[in-house]
Amino acid sequence: METTKTHAVHGGTLRYLKHDSAVTGTPMTLSVFTPPGDGPFPVLIWLSGLTCTEDNFTTKAGAYRAAAAHGIIVVAPDTSPRGAGVADDPAYDLGQGAGFYVDATQEPWAPHFRMESYVVAELVGLIDRAFPTTGARSISGHSMGGHGALTLALKHPELFRSVSAFAPIASPTRCPWGEKAFAAYLGDDRAEWAKHDAARLIEAGAAAGRFDDILVDQGDADAFLAEQLKPELLVTAAGAAGQKLTLRMQPGYDHSYFFMASFIDDHIAFHAARLGDLS
Repeated sequence: METTKTHAVHGGTLRYLKHDSAVTGTPMTLSVFTPPGDGPFPVLIWLSGLTCTEDNFTTKAGAYRAAAAHGIIVVAPDTSPRGAGVADDPAYDLGQGAGFYVDATQEPWAPHFRMESYVVAELVGLIDRAFPTTGARSISGHSMGGHGALTLALKHPELFRSVSAFAPIASPTRCPWGEKAFAAYLGDDRAEWAKHDAARLIEAGAAAGRFDDILVDQGDADAFLAEQLKPELLVTAAGAAGQKLTLRMQPGYDHSYFFMASFIDDHIAFHAARLGDLS
């Protein structure tokens, strides 16, 4: 990996990195915060939402004070492959910046849009090889990235000790954002869509015995709450499956990073308790 920028923050080191991905066939960018000390440290992977790059979380979430205190590496990858030879769409909710953390099977997306495999097969190994990790990791994210965090944890529970989300797209098979993206990336077979739907995965028992709790924060002033996010579907699915899920409806909060900055310390502590807190 090539380091493009380095910053000292809260006694640790923040690096912006770039590498050639064998999975996406493109350059990929990410940020990695390492806490003070020699390690080894557990890892929290953060997945961002529509239109974001690795920079949104890195500069706006205010996560690194708590990560330094708990001794956690924080990794924030870009949300999709990018470049002149990569398929795109003029809309903000499809194409570059909108990978939805699935492996596309349809043209023109299939050659590069393989974000599920990028995160679970390439990124986790890359971080473990390049940084002093304990091998323990958790995952979190926001909106489209909250969907990604939940579904990747449910589909690959052997990789993650815990999972949380801010304002996740709870059931993309039942909202306009998800229906549009899944039709484009995965085709018309809704049975394939369901494999990437957190509420449907929980309802089908994917979380059984895997996670002691799933933490979800949602602002009640979020403009996307009723049409796109639908957290009540997670609660219903968890109840039917006997899975503990803590949904915290936060009064007055919207969909912006001000929301995440207000509660990110709680999420860092939630994961630290399950990763082996080094504070």
